[in-house]
Amino acid sequence: MDQLKRQAAARALEEVRDGMQLGLGTGSTAKHFVELLGERVAAGLKVIGVPTSEATRADAERCGVPLTTLDEIDHLDITVDGADEIDPALNLIKGGGGALLREKIVAAASDRMIVIADDGKWVPTLGKFPLPVEVIPFGLGATRRAIEKAFAECGVSGQMAVRKAKDGHVFVTDGGHWIVDAQLGRIVDPPGLAKALSAIPGVVEHGLFIGLASSAVLAGGEGIRVIERRKPEGD
Repeated sequence: MDQLKRQAAARALEEVRDGMQLGLGTGSTAKHFVELLGERVAAGLKVIGVPTSEATRADAERCGVPLTTLDEIDHLDITVDGADEIDPALNLIKGGGGALLREKIVAAASDRMIVIADDGKWVPTLGKFPLPVEVIPFGLGATRRAIEKAFAECGVSGQMAVRKAKDGHVFVTDGGHWIVDAQLGRIVDPPGLAKALSAIPGVVEHGLFIGLASSAVLAGGEGIRVIERRKPEGD
């Protein structure tokens, strides 16, 4: 599996050109991309990156990838990131690693988002992977009730649990927030659910990435597949 992730990362690296400004994703697959990018930088490639988490920042610094912030540059050419699930419309569930807020900010600031994954992340319908919802700790009970209402209105339901860290304490994101993971099973209308969750005051962000991925690079036993997002008719 690790080899497949590295193959997907290597294929995405082929899209990187000298002088590009890159968003650097978070997670095990994105870590491969950062390591391979570091090798190219050591060989003379001139790029600069914006990391989506403190973990990615540390990886990039270790690999010698120059870094900046979205306060210092106005856009990114490409963001390369992983995903927990990818559907045929290239809607994603992300946030298994807890960096969904920064990942979405960086993806939205990019001309293109390339998703890299092993082909086990490709699903006909999103939802088997728990949906992360990043929340403000204050008023959590009220926020959870509002989330449950949004789920019901969007035709989904499932158990919710506040994410715990490995030490047993509540997991805290880089932004100081908590994550509620929802076991929904099947999300029939990802765009509708994304809109409903975004309207809840206590919700900082959610793991539904709608219309952000421009392409997906999937590595499997039969090689690499590249899927491009279809543009709506009339574009």
